[in-house]
Amino acid sequence: MNPEDAFDPLRPRLLRIAYRMLGSVAEAEDVVQEAYLRWHQTDRAVVRDAEAVLVRTVSRLCLDVLKSARVQREQYVGTWLPEPIVEAVEGDDLTLTLMLALERLSPLERAAFLLHDVFGMDFDEVAKAIDRDPAACRQLASRARTHVREARPRFPVSEGKGRELASAFFTASRSGDMNALQALLAQDVVTYTDGGGKVKAAPNPIYGADKVLRFFGGWLQRFGLNSSRLVYEGLIDGLPAIVTVEAGGVLQTTAFAFEEDRIVAIYVTRNPDKLQGIRRLVGQDVT
Repeated sequence: MNPEDAFDPLRPRLLRIAYRMLGSVAEAEDVVQEAYLRWHQTDRAVVRDAEAVLVRTVSRLCLDVLKSARVQREQYVGTWLPEPIVEAVEGDDLTLTLMLALERLSPLERAAFLLHDVFGMDFDEVAKAIDRDPAACRQLASRARTHVREARPRFPVSEGKGRELASAFFTASRSGDMNALQALLAQDVVTYTDGGGKVKAAPNPIYGADKVLRFFGGWLQRFGLNSSRLVYEGLIDGLPAIVTVEAGGVLQTTAFAFEEDRIVAIYVTRNPDKLQGIRRLVGQDVT
């Protein structure tokens, strides 16, 4: 069997693991490509379980990347958000909100949780993948699970209701209907905007309904009413979201977390380096 015959069917799973670990499609693709090159150099005649070997390789490569990623994200201009992707994987409910919760964990905690809780590996397999004993992996995953549980919305809305509220947000925020916008926001809503120093964005999270209202009000004053064009409505990283083209042709994703029909978090990604996949989704001619 040539290397591709064993590797190619596993590539989507390996990419999902790497993306969930790293929050970057480009980094995930680089890791999987490196795993592919190493697979070519492996004595495959003695490999009994190609998937186990490749998951172990990808996991360890991701752990290496995460060590340097911590430093890079400390130097990142403004708020860092995972690269937004449109993805629907059955049984994978790890939303953008929960991925951010994982960012606060150690690389090993993150790996143990993802491999066991999200990708269904038993702890013996996890232990081999991250080079720890099974008991330690159980502890790592348990600590991560606590953080994820705390970040999960207490009273989430249905997917249909979430899309309805996301559409209502777009209409209210772009038309200047501040009363309608205020009615959509929880009092403790938080807005995160990621421009990566490439395009204009708030440098820090914006906390509280009053400040969030002023932020979007100021946006309207700067760019004018109805200055956005809606090009996509759906799910991004498991959350109801919209994709818009803003003033100056800036492509932007806005994803929402809800509790009891109110927006509790708004995630705005404007960094063009993170939006190549979204650009392909909505069309190369978006300007």
